[in-house]
Amino acid sequence: MSDAHGVARDQLRAFVERIERLEEEKKTIADDIKDVYGEAKSMGFDTKILKKVIALRKKDEQERMEEDLILDTYLHALGMIESPPEE
Repeated sequence: MSDAHGVARDQLRAFVERIERLEEEKKTIADDIKDVYGEAKSMGFDTKILKKVIALRKKDEQERMEEDLILDTYLHALGMIESPPEE
């Protein structure tokens, strides 16, 4: 029985250590991304827009078109744009 507990404990420790290493790698990557945004900003690029561009590039064209249509519908309903979206 204690041998089974030891194996489970060792597996648990291994999982925890792997997660900790991955979390540290994630932090390093996040810091690198932050540095790249800072570099882009220093070159005159709008980082807020860059983040939007990156988010849009993650989506396929159909998904972007659907979101744009819904956004236009909402903006029209709120009186923020003149005409309803064309279908």
